[in-house]
Amino acid sequence: MQVLVDIGFKQLLKIAKELPTGQLKQLKAVIDKEAKNSNSTDLEAQLLNGPTATKKQLEVIENNRKAINHWRTK
Repeated sequence: MQVLVDIGFKQLLKIAKELPTGQLKQLKAVIDKEAKNSNSTDLEAQLLNGPTATKKQLEVIENNRKAINHWRTK
């Protein structure tokens, strides 16, 4: 059986402050672990869904690299 309760942030904070030290440390550990997991997943998703260069853009980049390398060796 599950019961869903709509708790505001201030109420949640008050409840967390009333937890015994051991349970508070356990709660903090779980929150830190979840935050690390969600951040890395978000970053990974952003990178995978990010923009990619077109063939024409890649050609321009390659030509620029060649020109810079040629200029440097003079």
